[in-house]
Amino acid sequence: MSTSPGHIIEDIRRRLGDRLAILAHHYQHDAIVRHADHTGDSLELSRRIIDLSAEYIVFCGVYFMAETAAILAGPGQKVYIPDARASCVMSEMAPGRLAEKILLKLRATGRNLIPLTYVNSSGRVKALCGNLGGSVCTSANAATMLGWAREQGDGVLFLPDRMLGENTCDRLGIPPEKRMILDIRREGALIDPQAAEKAEVLVWPGRCVIHTRFTASLIRAARAAHPGALVAVHPECPPETVREADAAGSTSFLIRFAEEAPAGSTVFIGTETNLVLRLAARYAGEKTIIPLLDSRCSNMAKITEEKLAAQLANLENEHPVNVPDDIREPARLAVNRMLGACAPRKPS
Repeated sequence: MSTSPGHIIEDIRRRLGDRLAILAHHYQHDAIVRHADHTGDSLELSRRIIDLSAEYIVFCGVYFMAETAAILAGPGQKVYIPDARASCVMSEMAPGRLAEKILLKLRATGRNLIPLTYVNSSGRVKALCGNLGGSVCTSANAATMLGWAREQGDGVLFLPDRMLGENTCDRLGIPPEKRMILDIRREGALIDPQAAEKAEVLVWPGRCVIHTRFTASLIRAARAAHPGALVAVHPECPPETVREADAAGSTSFLIRFAEEAPAGSTVFIGTETNLVLRLAARYAGEKTIIPLLDSRCSNMAKITEEKLAAQLANLENEHPVNVPDDIREPARLAVNRMLGACAPRKPS
């Protein structure tokens, strides 16, 4: 009998059957994706959690994703992550305590500033949004949710990703003079209160270290080397990169863009390399898919087939992701507001 990680995983999956569900983000390596019951971006996987009946949910992604799954999981369900050290730099750029302190300071004037956090954030930040009338967004629904948040109060605090915040403002036609990038140094002591009061959208200065590597000059170089090439990027890229590209959107959008590109075309994709290489293999011989830059998430890479196999083999003794009730309930409220606002419309 083979004891390779792949065989161990598949043997345990057969033994546990419907009691086990393995979820994997699109940025995971093929060695993980091949074992997943469900793959998707943050929005797709958030929706998937609601309908899962599995007792054991193993989330292959970074920690905030598993934490979000634990927030949404039902009674008796346990959520695991093969390596809890798989963090997210962007998420860590908005510590919950600091986000709360600055938000309360900005609201101290009596302004009803609504917090809207990208799902790439901690449970504590999501809970802050839930407690103060706000919600959560993903790269797929950021425009919808920023529009929603603007209707709830007289201003929005968008965190933690500056790039997604600015790109979403651009998409909604919110001019630069009506937004403000917050200076969070010295715990917000440097924020100009008068300028903040005038801004319609206040943007936290976080960023994704993977996507900020994609520059407008890379796109120009790709087009010079491959005349007629199409370019699509993720909205966590800098605004000037998004403006230079033919299209920008979530990981699911980028997958569709590659699928719908004409046969024989050359397509550059600006996002995490694992996904781009998977698309290149899928369409080999039909069209050419090329990474705009080799940019890989070292935290996503912490989830390996060996770690997944080891966790499944010892599942009864593993510690599930734990979210305290005082964080779980308001964070769930924030996420459910998003799911409600973005629920697929039924045909009339």
